[in-house]
Amino acid sequence: MYEVRSVVTMFSASYEYDVTVKACARIRRLVISVTDLRKTALFETHKNLKARMVPFGGWNMPVEYSGIIQEHTAVRTGAGLFDVSHMGEFIVTGPQALDLIQFITCNDASRLVDGQAQYSALPAEDGTVVDDLLVYRESANRFMLVVNASNIESDLEWIHNHNSFLARVENITNATGLLALQGPMAEETLQVLVDLPLNQIAAFRFARGQVSGVDATISRTGYTGEDGFELYFAASNSEQLWNSILRAGRRHGLLPAGLGARNTLRLEAGMLLQGNDIDRTTTLLEAGLGWIVKHGKGSFIGSDALAKEKAEGPRRKLVGFEMLGPEIARERYPIWIGGQEVGYVTSGSPSITLKKNIGLAYLPVDLAVVGETCEVVVRKRDCKAQIVSTPFYKRSSK
Repeated sequence: MYEVRSVVTMFSASYEYDVTVKACARIRRLVISVTDLRKTALFETHKNLKARMVPFGGWNMPVEYSGIIQEHTAVRTGAGLFDVSHMGEFIVTGPQALDLIQFITCNDASRLVDGQAQYSALPAEDGTVVDDLLVYRESANRFMLVVNASNIESDLEWIHNHNSFLARVENITNATGLLALQGPMAEETLQVLVDLPLNQIAAFRFARGQVSGVDATISRTGYTGEDGFELYFAASNSEQLWNSILRAGRRHGLLPAGLGARNTLRLEAGMLLQGNDIDRTTTLLEAGLGWIVKHGKGSFIGSDALAKEKAEGPRRKLVGFEMLGPEIARERYPIWIGGQEVGYVTSGSPSITLKKNIGLAYLPVDLAVVGETCEVVVRKRDCKAQIVSTPFYKRSSK
């Protein structure tokens, strides 16, 4: 989840990036005035670090500090620190809080125990994707939903419109800070600041504790394909935590990282981007997210459409591909097979880790075969590519 949009244009010869405001402002095809952009509590801190700021999902966000290549590499080899306070947080409480979540999401939140998180989605009636999100169970009658930045208001309206339960939904986005510390040295970096043993927090589990004296929810989750943590806390403590973590991680090669590296990292890890790879034109099954669709829990929004699609089989499939030449595939570039246009690119960029150009695309199921070749139209030229398995990159286990 955790949208970063297609914020970079990359030159394959030097792997340098030309980041433009236009590429970062295409959320829902709206042009957003700079004066209307929201700012996280760390806006001035980012400016002092000479970050390159861009409009993104209605927010003024850092796309890079020292350079996307350096930041990407730091996360893969050491650690990177991201300000993701633009994400939305909703608190759902009440005797039927779980019933509401079961109805509006496709995964089975009844399987969660206190201190556990779950990847899920808000499906529409036709099985397409309103948004993807994380569901955190804090207690039997209290949950936190974490949604994508550009969908905060629309998701909140969607949930309210379907809330016929004894449940209350509160938007706490403005009061909440969110930092993501990612990379193989994330645990060692954070441990010196935390009053509980981090090795006891498993993947998709979370705990309450103090980080550098600040009360926080410490969650072993992330959007980079690496080990790491996401920290939720009062937004007023953002600068204190940001600076403390940077100091603690200095000896581990930690760098502040922006949306550019976040995009290249998540694509290498095969993680989907809302607004590019999933949206109201793509179903959960087409996107390969059938594993989070749990029909056994009972009826939910879109369950009938998704059950019918499962029985009949989806018409198309999201696949990974590698360019066989130096060209870079970009969002919405057409894909041809056998002299016919058969699909389009949803995400594409060079892989900094793998040193090749990669992407995701929707193709008809019968043509979505690993090992087969296709052609991506790049600036009116047909460029060869090969369908490959995803994720493109998978971190080695400890």
